[in-house]
Amino acid sequence: MLNKFCKKPLYEVTLKMANVATGVEKADMVIKNAKLVNVCTCEIQEGIDVAIAEGRIALVGDASQCIGDATKVIDATGQYIAPGFMDAHIHVESAMIGVGEYARAVVPHGTTGIFMDPHEICNVCGPDGVKAMIEDGKRVPLKSMSNVPSCIPAVAGFEDTGSHIGPKEVREMMTWDGVMGLGEMMNFPGVIYGDPNVHGELAETLKADQVITGHYSVPDTANGLNAYIASGVRCCHESTRAEDVLEKMRHGMYALMRYGSAWHDMPVIIRAILDNKVEDRFACLISDDTHPDTLISEGHLDYIVRLAVKEGLDPIKAIQYVTINPATCFRMDHEMGSITPGKCADIVFFDDLNDIQITRTMIDGDIVAENGKMTVEIGKSAFPASVYDTMHVGETITPESFKIAAPEGAGASVKTRVMEIIPNRVGDYERIMDLKVADGAVQNDPDNDVIKMAVFERHHKTGTKGLGFLKGFGLKKGAMAQTVSHDAHNLLVAGTNDEDMALAANTLIECGGGLCAVADGKVLALVPLPIAGLMSDEPVEVVADKITKLDAAWKDMGCTINSPYMTMALMALACLPELRLTNRGMVDCRTFQFVDLFAE
Repeated sequence: MLNKFCKKPLYEVTLKMANVATGVEKADMVIKNAKLVNVCTCEIQEGIDVAIAEGRIALVGDASQCIGDATKVIDATGQYIAPGFMDAHIHVESAMIGVGEYARAVVPHGTTGIFMDPHEICNVCGPDGVKAMIEDGKRVPLKSMSNVPSCIPAVAGFEDTGSHIGPKEVREMMTWDGVMGLGEMMNFPGVIYGDPNVHGELAETLKADQVITGHYSVPDTANGLNAYIASGVRCCHESTRAEDVLEKMRHGMYALMRYGSAWHDMPVIIRAILDNKVEDRFACLISDDTHPDTLISEGHLDYIVRLAVKEGLDPIKAIQYVTINPATCFRMDHEMGSITPGKCADIVFFDDLNDIQITRTMIDGDIVAENGKMTVEIGKSAFPASVYDTMHVGETITPESFKIAAPEGAGASVKTRVMEIIPNRVGDYERIMDLKVADGAVQNDPDNDVIKMAVFERHHKTGTKGLGFLKGFGLKKGAMAQTVSHDAHNLLVAGTNDEDMALAANTLIECGGGLCAVADGKVLALVPLPIAGLMSDEPVEVVADKITKLDAAWKDMGCTINSPYMTMALMALACLPELRLTNRGMVDCRTFQFVDLFAE
């Protein structure tokens, strides 16, 4: 596979590499006296020099003969150096900013490469949206390697999206510059039970000699998992139990252990490695979904590495999980993931192995960040007009839009299916609850933390909507709305009363999408996301500040859980157990069937 993510391909500079290593020619840069985190042998080597030329590493060892009058020398005495960190599964759109602003947020934290899955914008804008993300990434030093979205919609027949992806589109997009594989195959039932379109996408990816990434979210480690892996899926980030991670690695699948703004699976599932003392070459640390305020306040992969070390993971192992392991997963270890001769000079510097705080980031031999700040300019993004103006709701939303009529003949109450969230996890529970009926409509149950939820189709003016009930957010008043609503990104609204729900919905329709919180007839916080209803074109710091205010508004309304807007965003995703609500209705994601809201 020809890597297009370094300054120059290796075949153009082999002679230069050899000449610099032997001292015949001099290096562009030499790092002196570093403590090298050698991810190939899992050891620290003291007093190591690294010679760099043409953006690549020519020598690791004693580089005295590589230094000339024009060579830039960095004295790294007392410092550690490691390969640049790579995120093996990330949705940039979840940070609510484009790739350029995302780079500005994560590169100072040591992230030099991401394997992004832009299926959020693809659900809204189709392949043109993916192309816009790839183009936005070309203007920054961060290596934004892209996967082709696989499941548009996530599970066919259960929701309406703005676009469609099938084998034909996958075949075309596999030829694009910057594409590395197939995005997470969420339709695992389609893989296991032989959906021809799903297997057509897998086939087109394999014919292109690319990597298939996975999403296997059910606790089945027997025949289903075997069928999934046997169909070519190489990695999975949806493990929520330690035994899932262990079995996936035992079957030769890369286990991507997630810790994002809302999904805190890593401390639980890393026990698969810590308690079993198994070979861990198939383990990676990833973020999946990270909000801008988390990136600003905590960091990115450096933060996850620190957390893994606190859980008891050897720090060199933790670094392997964000360097050579993801590089090998994507078959890029011949170019990235280690500080070894011939590889791209993507290098991070830090002082303390047990508390990794990045002081310098280098990409292709260029210093791109120091002391928490970018050292290169990143201009304003220039997304095409086609990814704006994406709010096309097919009905006028009023308080009456949220009325949930009781079934005919209902008495004072009715047994109703309610979705109960699990804080900091992607799953939810189906609960059967008795909800009161008044004036022919089923009511909220504030004493039991039950609120209404609605999903309005917003791409094609179909006028379809789903209505249901939620439990676990703790809202005492008000309502919220968001177009960040995985994966179809329809207009999702939830709240304690119909009037505030209508105001929240119409606020987002007017501003082109985003997130907002409303209470007592007033907008408490608003995060406009005009790019596909998913991303802002403002600087990351501005977006982070707006998210902080949104979080405060949620708390004012009574919610105390972590990242409630991200948890809310998954309530319409019809491939996560147990129960979800889409614009077409309520879906049992264990049987993949529509179910009635009422259980009587």
